[in-house]
Amino acid sequence: MAAKITLAMLASAGTDEFPVIDLAGYLAGASGALDDVARQLRAALEEIGFLIVVNHGIGADLLDGVVERTRRFHALPFAEKTALGVDRGNGNGFTGYLASGGYSVRTSKVNDNTRPDLNAAFFMDRERPADDPDVLAGKLFREPNKWPTGLPGFRDFLLRYWDALEAFSRRLLPAFAAALDLPPDYFDRAFEDAQCVLRLSHFPAVGYAENQFGLAPHTDANFFTVLPQANVEGLYIRPRGRGWIKAPRVTGSLIINSGDMCRRWTNDRFLSTEHLAVNLSGQDRYSTPFFYTPHIDHPIVCLPTCCDAANPAKYLPITYGEYRVWWLDNNYRTRLEEA
Repeated sequence: MAAKITLAMLASAGTDEFPVIDLAGYLAGASGALDDVARQLRAALEEIGFLIVVNHGIGADLLDGVVERTRRFHALPFAEKTALGVDRGNGNGFTGYLASGGYSVRTSKVNDNTRPDLNAAFFMDRERPADDPDVLAGKLFREPNKWPTGLPGFRDFLLRYWDALEAFSRRLLPAFAAALDLPPDYFDRAFEDAQCVLRLSHFPAVGYAENQFGLAPHTDANFFTVLPQANVEGLYIRPRGRGWIKAPRVTGSLIINSGDMCRRWTNDRFLSTEHLAVNLSGQDRYSTPFFYTPHIDHPIVCLPTCCDAANPAKYLPITYGEYRVWWLDNNYRTRLEEA
Protein backbone atom coordinates (compact mmCIF):
# COMPACT_ATOMS: atom_id res chain seq x y z
CA MET A 1 0.00 0.00 0.00
CA ALA A 2 1.55 3.33 -1.03
CA ALA A 3 1.71 6.22 1.41
CA LYS A 4 -1.09 8.69 0.75
CA ILE A 5 -0.74 11.23 3.57
CA THR A 6 1.40 14.38 3.47
CA LEU A 7 2.00 17.07 6.07
CA ALA A 8 0.68 19.65 3.62
CA MET A 9 -2.58 17.72 3.44
CA LEU A 10 -2.88 17.77 7.23
CA ALA A 11 -1.92 21.43 7.55
CA SER A 12 -4.87 22.40 5.35
CA ALA A 13 -7.41 20.17 7.15
CA GLY A 14 -10.54 21.82 8.53
CA THR A 15 -12.02 21.43 12.04
CA ASP A 16 -15.68 20.88 11.19
CA GLU A 17 -17.79 17.75 11.78
CA PHE A 18 -16.70 17.20 15.40
CA PRO A 19 -19.95 16.79 17.39
CA VAL A 20 -20.00 18.49 20.80
CA ILE A 21 -22.13 16.93 23.57
CA ASP A 22 -22.93 18.74 26.83
CA LEU A 23 -22.97 16.23 29.70
CA ALA A 24 -24.17 18.58 32.46
CA GLY A 25 -27.76 17.33 32.57
CA TYR A 26 -26.78 13.70 32.08
CA LEU A 27 -24.30 13.66 34.95
CA ALA A 28 -26.80 15.47 37.16
CA GLY A 29 -29.44 12.82 36.44
CA ALA A 30 -31.84 15.24 34.75
CA SER A 31 -35.05 13.81 33.35
CA GLY A 32 -34.65 12.74 29.71
CA ALA A 33 -30.92 13.47 29.67
CA LEU A 34 -29.89 9.82 29.23
CA ASP A 35 -31.98 9.43 26.10
CA ASP A 36 -30.78 12.77 24.74
CA VAL A 37 -27.09 12.00 25.24
CA ALA A 38 -27.57 8.46 23.91
CA ARG A 39 -29.15 9.84 20.73
CA GLN A 40 -26.24 12.24 20.16
CA LEU A 41 -23.67 9.58 21.01
CA ARG A 42 -25.25 7.12 18.58
CA ALA A 43 -25.16 9.63 15.73
CA ALA A 44 -21.54 10.60 16.43
CA LEU A 45 -20.22 7.04 16.64
CA GLU A 46 -22.20 5.72 13.69
CA GLU A 47 -21.18 8.60 11.41
CA ILE A 48 -17.77 9.85 12.59
CA GLY A 49 -16.38 7.77 15.44
CA PHE A 50 -15.24 10.83 17.42
CA LEU A 51 -16.95 13.47 19.54
CA ILE A 52 -16.17 16.17 22.10
CA VAL A 53 -17.80 16.39 25.54
CA VAL A 54 -18.06 19.48 27.75
CA ASN A 55 -19.29 19.89 31.34
CA HIS A 56 -17.89 16.43 32.08
CA GLY A 57 -17.12 17.03 35.76
CA ILE A 58 -13.34 16.49 35.68
CA GLY A 59 -11.63 19.50 37.24
CA ALA A 60 -9.08 21.75 35.57
CA ASP A 61 -6.63 20.91 38.35
CA LEU A 62 -6.55 17.32 37.08
CA LEU A 63 -6.55 18.12 33.37
CA ASP A 64 -3.87 20.80 33.64
CA GLY A 65 -1.99 18.77 36.21
CA VAL A 66 -1.64 15.66 34.06
CA VAL A 67 -0.07 17.69 31.25
CA GLU A 68 2.40 19.19 33.74
CA ARG A 69 3.27 15.76 35.18
CA THR A 70 3.78 14.48 31.64
CA ARG A 71 6.16 17.33 30.93
CA ARG A 72 8.11 16.67 34.12
CA PHE A 73 8.42 12.97 33.43
CA HIS A 74 9.74 13.42 29.91
CA ALA A 75 12.22 16.06 31.16
CA LEU A 76 13.94 13.41 33.30
CA PRO A 77 17.39 12.22 32.22
CA PHE A 78 17.14 9.54 29.54
CA ALA A 79 18.85 6.94 31.72
CA GLU A 80 16.22 7.38 34.46
CA LYS A 81 13.43 6.84 31.95
CA THR A 82 14.96 3.85 30.22
CA ALA A 83 15.42 2.20 33.63
CA LEU A 84 11.61 1.98 33.58
CA GLY A 85 11.50 0.56 30.07
CA VAL A 86 8.59 -1.44 28.68
CA ASP A 87 9.42 -5.14 28.61
CA ARG A 88 7.34 -7.24 26.22
CA GLY A 89 9.55 -10.22 26.96
CA ASN A 90 7.83 -10.99 30.27
CA GLY A 91 4.57 -11.71 28.47
CA ASN A 92 2.21 -10.23 31.05
CA GLY A 93 2.50 -6.48 30.92
CA PHE A 94 3.08 -3.31 28.99
CA THR A 95 3.96 -0.68 31.59
CA GLY A 96 6.73 1.87 31.79
CA TYR A 97 8.70 3.93 29.30
CA LEU A 98 8.94 3.55 25.52
CA ALA A 99 11.45 5.78 23.78
CA SER A 100 10.71 7.71 20.61
CA GLY A 101 11.20 5.54 17.54
CA GLY A 102 10.53 2.37 19.56
CA TYR A 103 7.67 1.06 17.43
CA SER A 104 5.93 1.25 14.06
CA VAL A 105 2.16 1.17 13.54
CA ARG A 106 1.62 -1.74 11.14
CA THR A 107 -2.12 -2.36 11.45
CA SER A 108 -3.17 0.76 9.55
CA LYS A 109 -5.59 0.33 6.67
CA VAL A 110 -5.08 3.77 5.14
CA ASN A 111 -1.30 4.14 5.05
CA ASP A 112 1.80 1.99 4.68
CA ASN A 113 3.62 3.09 7.84
CA THR A 114 7.24 2.35 6.98
CA ARG A 115 8.94 4.57 9.57
CA PRO A 116 8.89 4.53 13.38
CA ASP A 117 6.78 7.10 15.21
CA LEU A 118 8.40 10.16 16.78
CA ASN A 119 6.89 10.24 20.24
CA ALA A 120 7.97 8.88 23.60
CA ALA A 121 5.47 7.49 26.08
CA PHE A 122 4.99 6.37 29.68
CA PHE A 123 2.34 3.65 30.11
CA MET A 124 0.37 3.11 33.33
CA ASP A 125 -2.03 0.25 34.02
CA ARG A 126 -4.24 -0.26 37.06
CA GLU A 127 -2.11 -0.06 40.21
CA ARG A 128 -1.53 -3.52 41.67
CA PRO A 129 0.74 -4.52 44.56
CA ALA A 130 3.56 -6.96 43.91
CA ASP A 131 1.74 -9.63 45.95
CA ASP A 132 -1.51 -9.33 43.97
CA PRO A 133 -2.61 -12.91 43.13
CA ASP A 134 -2.87 -12.12 39.42
CA VAL A 135 0.61 -10.58 39.46
CA LEU A 136 2.09 -13.57 41.28
CA ALA A 137 0.39 -15.93 38.82
CA GLY A 138 1.88 -14.04 35.86
CA LYS A 139 -1.58 -13.37 34.45
CA LEU A 140 -1.77 -11.53 31.15
CA PHE A 141 -1.48 -7.73 31.52
CA ARG A 142 -1.10 -7.82 35.29
CA GLU A 143 2.36 -6.28 35.58
CA PRO A 144 2.89 -3.73 38.40
CA ASN A 145 3.41 -0.15 37.32
CA LYS A 146 6.95 1.23 37.14
CA TRP A 147 7.40 4.54 38.95
CA PRO A 148 10.22 7.08 38.69
CA THR A 149 12.02 7.87 41.93
CA GLY A 150 12.98 11.43 41.07
CA LEU A 151 9.49 12.94 40.80
CA PRO A 152 7.92 13.58 44.22
CA GLY A 153 4.13 13.33 44.07
CA PHE A 154 4.08 11.89 40.54
CA ARG A 155 2.64 8.51 41.56
CA ASP A 156 0.08 9.95 43.97
CA PHE A 157 -1.21 12.43 41.39
CA LEU A 158 -1.51 9.82 38.65
CA LEU A 159 -3.37 7.42 40.94
CA ARG A 160 -5.86 10.19 41.70
CA TYR A 161 -6.13 11.12 38.03
CA TRP A 162 -6.58 7.47 37.04
CA ASP A 163 -9.44 7.04 39.52
CA ALA A 164 -11.19 10.15 38.16
CA LEU A 165 -10.87 9.03 34.52
CA GLU A 166 -12.06 5.50 35.26
CA ALA A 167 -15.05 6.80 37.26
CA PHE A 168 -15.96 9.17 34.43
CA SER A 169 -15.64 6.41 31.83
CA ARG A 170 -17.86 4.10 33.85
CA ARG A 171 -20.51 6.82 34.10
CA LEU A 172 -20.65 6.88 30.30
CA LEU A 173 -21.52 3.18 30.02
CA PRO A 174 -25.31 3.69 30.45
CA ALA A 175 -25.25 6.16 27.56
CA PHE A 176 -23.41 3.66 25.36
CA ALA A 177 -25.93 0.97 26.33
CA ALA A 178 -28.94 3.20 25.67
CA ALA A 179 -27.44 4.28 22.34
CA LEU A 180 -27.47 0.60 21.37
CA ASP A 181 -31.04 0.00 22.64
CA LEU A 182 -29.79 -2.02 25.62
CA PRO A 183 -30.61 -1.71 29.35
CA PRO A 184 -28.52 1.03 31.00
CA ASP A 185 -26.63 -1.47 33.17
CA TYR A 186 -25.85 -3.85 30.29
CA PHE A 187 -22.07 -3.20 30.24
CA ASP A 188 -21.52 -3.00 34.00
CA ARG A 189 -20.32 -6.55 34.53
CA ALA A 190 -18.01 -6.49 31.51
CA PHE A 191 -16.14 -3.50 32.94
CA GLU A 192 -15.51 -4.83 36.43
CA ASP A 193 -11.74 -4.62 36.91
CA ALA A 194 -11.58 -2.93 33.52
CA GLN A 195 -8.31 -3.09 31.61
CA CYS A 196 -7.51 0.61 31.45
CA VAL A 197 -4.29 2.15 30.16
CA LEU A 198 -3.05 5.71 30.63
CA ARG A 199 -0.45 6.92 28.15
CA LEU A 200 1.62 10.05 28.80
CA SER A 201 3.05 11.00 25.41
CA HIS A 202 5.70 13.55 24.42
CA PHE A 203 5.75 14.74 20.81
CA PRO A 204 8.94 16.78 20.37
CA ALA A 205 9.15 19.69 17.99
CA VAL A 206 11.04 17.91 15.21
CA GLY A 207 11.02 17.66 11.46
CA TYR A 208 9.33 14.61 9.97
CA ALA A 209 10.80 12.57 7.15
CA GLU A 210 8.53 11.57 4.28
CA ASN A 211 5.84 9.18 5.48
CA GLN A 212 6.68 9.75 9.14
CA PHE A 213 4.42 10.98 11.93
CA GLY A 214 4.34 11.65 15.63
CA LEU A 215 1.76 8.84 15.80
CA ALA A 216 1.04 7.15 12.48
CA PRO A 217 -2.48 6.42 11.19
CA HIS A 218 -4.10 3.74 13.36
CA THR A 219 -7.26 2.71 15.16
CA ASP A 220 -7.41 2.22 18.94
CA ALA A 221 -7.74 -1.35 20.17
CA ASN A 222 -9.96 -0.56 23.15
CA PHE A 223 -13.68 0.10 23.73
CA PHE A 224 -13.38 3.88 23.88
CA THR A 225 -10.68 6.47 24.50
CA VAL A 226 -10.90 9.60 26.64
CA LEU A 227 -8.45 12.26 25.47
CA PRO A 228 -8.10 15.57 27.32
CA GLN A 229 -6.98 18.51 25.22
CA ALA A 230 -3.22 18.45 24.67
CA ASN A 231 -1.27 21.63 25.33
CA VAL A 232 -1.08 22.23 21.56
CA GLU A 233 -3.08 20.83 18.66
CA GLY A 234 -1.98 17.85 16.61
CA LEU A 235 -4.79 15.25 16.36
CA TYR A 236 -6.27 14.45 12.94
CA ILE A 237 -9.00 11.96 12.07
CA ARG A 238 -10.33 10.51 8.83
CA PRO A 239 -13.94 9.35 9.07
CA ARG A 240 -14.99 6.67 6.62
CA GLY A 241 -15.25 8.03 3.09
CA ARG A 242 -14.05 11.53 4.00
CA GLY A 243 -10.87 13.56 4.07
CA TRP A 244 -8.72 14.40 7.08
CA ILE A 245 -10.23 16.58 9.82
CA LYS A 246 -8.25 18.42 12.50
CA ALA A 247 -9.59 18.14 16.04
CA PRO A 248 -10.69 21.59 17.24
CA ARG A 249 -9.48 23.00 20.55
CA VAL A 250 -12.41 23.46 22.93
CA THR A 251 -11.08 24.68 26.26
CA GLY A 252 -11.49 22.15 29.06
CA SER A 253 -13.16 19.57 26.84
CA LEU A 254 -12.53 15.85 26.38
CA ILE A 255 -12.34 14.07 23.04
CA ILE A 256 -13.89 10.60 22.96
CA ASN A 257 -13.59 8.00 20.24
CA SER A 258 -14.77 4.42 19.89
CA GLY A 259 -12.15 1.72 19.24
CA ASP A 260 -11.81 -1.73 17.72
CA MET A 261 -13.51 -3.54 20.61
CA CYS A 262 -16.54 -1.28 20.28
CA ARG A 263 -16.63 -1.84 16.52
CA ARG A 264 -16.46 -5.63 16.86
CA TRP A 265 -18.99 -5.71 19.70
CA THR A 266 -21.47 -3.64 17.66
CA ASN A 267 -20.91 -5.56 14.42
CA ASP A 268 -19.42 -2.45 12.74
CA ARG A 269 -22.37 -0.30 13.79
CA PHE A 270 -20.09 2.01 15.79
CA LEU A 271 -16.92 3.05 14.01
CA SER A 272 -13.27 2.69 14.94
CA THR A 273 -11.91 5.64 13.02
CA GLU A 274 -8.35 6.02 11.79
CA HIS A 275 -6.46 8.91 13.33
CA LEU A 276 -2.92 10.23 13.63
CA ALA A 277 -0.93 12.87 15.46
CA VAL A 278 1.81 15.22 14.30
CA ASN A 279 3.38 18.17 16.06
CA LEU A 280 3.62 21.13 13.69
CA SER A 281 3.51 23.76 16.46
CA GLY A 282 7.24 24.31 16.96
CA GLN A 283 6.96 23.51 20.69
CA ASP A 284 6.81 20.31 22.72
CA ARG A 285 3.40 18.64 22.65
CA TYR A 286 2.05 16.51 25.54
CA SER A 287 -0.94 14.21 25.07
CA THR A 288 -2.56 11.96 27.71
CA PRO A 289 -5.09 9.46 26.30
CA PHE A 290 -6.93 7.11 28.69
CA PHE A 291 -7.93 3.83 27.04
CA TYR A 292 -11.03 2.20 28.53
CA THR A 293 -11.68 -1.48 27.89
CA PRO A 294 -13.57 -4.41 29.42
CA HIS A 295 -11.98 -7.02 31.64
CA ILE A 296 -9.37 -8.91 29.61
CA ASP A 297 -11.25 -12.22 29.96
CA HIS A 298 -14.72 -10.91 29.11
CA PRO A 299 -15.97 -12.46 25.83
CA ILE A 300 -16.72 -9.95 23.10
CA VAL A 301 -19.77 -11.46 21.37
CA CYS A 302 -21.94 -9.50 18.95
CA LEU A 303 -24.55 -7.51 20.86
CA PRO A 304 -28.14 -8.74 20.46
CA THR A 305 -29.30 -5.39 19.07
CA CYS A 306 -26.58 -5.34 16.42
CA CYS A 307 -27.29 -8.53 14.50
CA ASP A 308 -30.22 -10.49 13.14
CA ALA A 309 -30.98 -12.91 10.30
CA ALA A 310 -30.44 -10.18 7.71
CA ASN A 311 -27.30 -8.86 9.42
CA PRO A 312 -25.44 -11.80 10.98
CA ALA A 313 -22.44 -11.40 13.28
CA LYS A 314 -19.29 -10.63 11.28
CA TYR A 315 -16.73 -11.59 13.93
CA LEU A 316 -16.02 -14.68 15.97
CA PRO A 317 -16.07 -14.20 19.77
CA ILE A 318 -12.80 -12.95 21.24
CA THR A 319 -11.59 -11.55 24.54
CA TYR A 320 -9.98 -8.15 24.80
CA GLY A 321 -6.86 -9.84 26.16
CA GLU A 322 -6.53 -11.93 23.00
CA TYR A 323 -7.11 -8.95 20.74
CA ARG A 324 -4.64 -6.77 22.64
CA VAL A 325 -1.90 -9.39 22.30
CA TRP A 326 -2.42 -9.39 18.52
CA TRP A 327 -2.47 -5.57 18.39
CA LEU A 328 0.64 -5.07 20.51
CA ASP A 329 2.58 -7.79 18.70
CA ASN A 330 1.84 -6.24 15.31
CA ASN A 331 2.55 -2.63 16.26
CA TYR A 332 5.17 -2.82 19.00
CA ARG A 333 6.85 -6.15 19.45
CA THR A 334 8.72 -6.36 16.15
CA ARG A 335 10.22 -2.92 16.61
CA LEU A 336 11.20 -3.68 20.21
CA GLU A 337 12.89 -6.91 19.15
CA GLU A 338 14.79 -5.05 16.42
CA ALA A 339 15.93 -2.47 18.99
